[in-house]
Amino acid sequence: MTFKIKLLRITTIPTSFNLLKGQMAFMQKNDFAVTMLSATGNEIEELVKQEGCPHYIVPLTRKITPLKDALALFLFVRYLKKEKPDIVHSHTPKAGTVGMLAAKLAGVPVRLHTIAGLPLVESRGIKRFLLNTVEKITYSCATKIYPNSFGLQQIILDHRFCSPDKLKVMGNGSSNGINTRFFHPEAISEAEKKQVRLKHAIQPEDFVFVFVGRLVKDKGINELVNAFKQIQNKRSKIKLLLVGSYEQELDPLNESTLLEIQNNSGIISAGYQEDVRPYYTVSHCLVFPSYREGFPNVPMQAGAMGLPSIVTDINGCNEIITHEFNGLIIPPKNVDAIEKAMLRIMEDKVLYQKLKSNARESIVSRFDQLTLWKLIKAEYDEQLRLAGIES
Repeated sequence: MTFKIKLLRITTIPTSFNLLKGQMAFMQKNDFAVTMLSATGNEIEELVKQEGCPHYIVPLTRKITPLKDALALFLFVRYLKKEKPDIVHSHTPKAGTVGMLAAKLAGVPVRLHTIAGLPLVESRGIKRFLLNTVEKITYSCATKIYPNSFGLQQIILDHRFCSPDKLKVMGNGSSNGINTRFFHPEAISEAEKKQVRLKHAIQPEDFVFVFVGRLVKDKGINELVNAFKQIQNKRSKIKLLLVGSYEQELDPLNESTLLEIQNNSGIISAGYQEDVRPYYTVSHCLVFPSYREGFPNVPMQAGAMGLPSIVTDINGCNEIITHEFNGLIIPPKNVDAIEKAMLRIMEDKVLYQKLKSNARESIVSRFDQLTLWKLIKAEYDEQLRLAGIES
């Protein structure tokens, strides 16, 4: 008699599953019975259709909410005792804490948690203490921890959150790799490019810098907008294309930044886009001045689309980008550094062509999605073997 291993994948909100797109479907086709768990959201119906596996709602929140968290923990333990999964694999901070603690209390044999960023890095005082404590609880309850970058692994070791033998980076890093067939410059037609240019009044002679992601303080948007303003005093025919949504309630931008985005004719706020590829194809360079990351998808996407990137010298970013090979690396929170890098990209034509020519291959050779999925599947098999479960 054959049976499938029961695998639960948990994130705090359903949107986070988009960062793992295709991975659940792959596991479902390779001897795993997969269930997704998260808080409720409008995306669930499409998510279930896309991945081909069911979804179960756990009332998780992204903020520190002790009473709601306790309720979520109770409901999740009850669910786990009923379903008896072989593996619980969590992503995102709150899902990690609740998921790993519940899985341990329920006696789940294989408890895995992927770290894709540490909010505590930018926190101070009592908030930092609380986040440190929560992080240690998560790590102690998990049987294995997967930082999605080598830099993040080092931060975990420096903070002594767990022993080195509990940590493992999959492949060259990343939680989901990149679909290099989907993110390909030839996948977007000239008609699609023209449509984006017309919609946003982008002229053929414009040099376009693009940012893709949440428009929040931690992504360096305040500094990016200020740097762009300074460049406009020196150069004409440039555009800054911002592709993403605001999160003013969680990580607000300065009022002056919001006003500049609204009133500056050179700044295009395109909003959230389901398909970001056309926006890469009308751009010349990605600028990604984030304060902290685990292993960001955006520089991988841009590189796969043939764009060089300007990124900050933080973990993840500095593993995707090699300085002066496929992009430029600058210090974080530094307006002048962003300005100088953007000017250099515009003015040094030889350097720009070198970075551009190396951009796609540097991603394809290291972060192909299917290769990473196979590594994760093999890791599941290994962890099941160590737990005495035949996969």
